[in-house]
Amino acid sequence: MSEAEGTTADGGSAAVELLGLLADRERLRVFAALVLGPGDSRDVAARAGLPVRDALRALTRLEAGGLVGREAGRWVAYERVLADAVSRAAAAREPEEFGAADPAETAVLRVFFRDGRLVSIPAQRTKRLVVLDHVARVFEPGVRYPEREVDAILRAFHPDHAALRRYLVDEGFLSRENGEYWRTGGTVVI
Repeated sequence: MSEAEGTTADGGSAAVELLGLLADRERLRVFAALVLGPGDSRDVAARAGLPVRDALRALTRLEAGGLVGREAGRWVAYERVLADAVSRAAAAREPEEFGAADPAETAVLRVFFRDGRLVSIPAQRTKRLVVLDHVARVFEPGVRYPEREVDAILRAFHPDHAALRRYLVDEGFLSRENGEYWRTGGTVVI
């Protein structure tokens, strides 16, 4: 099988399938051994630190998945197949829309949010303010929320809801009194 034959049209599922092949420790070791250079079955087994029989089993599975093949009697890795599948999957993914008018704000939000979840709270204050403003938009102005409800809303964004709540209060996006919170800052989307 040539390197080109190992690719498929559906980048997302192809990338998942290829990563699934590499999720097995022995197959990963064999693939890594081939990335270092082509070789016969014994060379690959020695580099992977596996018995020849186990290396052959892994090579057979990797070959069926299009990640390796035989050329001139030697096993070779088709690294490009994996890279192409990942590139197609990334290209097929729709960029998230955040409703921010400023392209710089949108860029910050794309770094810190994945699928609507906050992957990390920015350490840099200017970026943190952009993230907090985005989070604060889920709270309706003029509505008072009990702490339990605030925590539930913030938990949907990030597991450390207490830190997120503290930042929102400290930066003036939310105010608090007697266990209730209400929105006092941030961008209002009409």
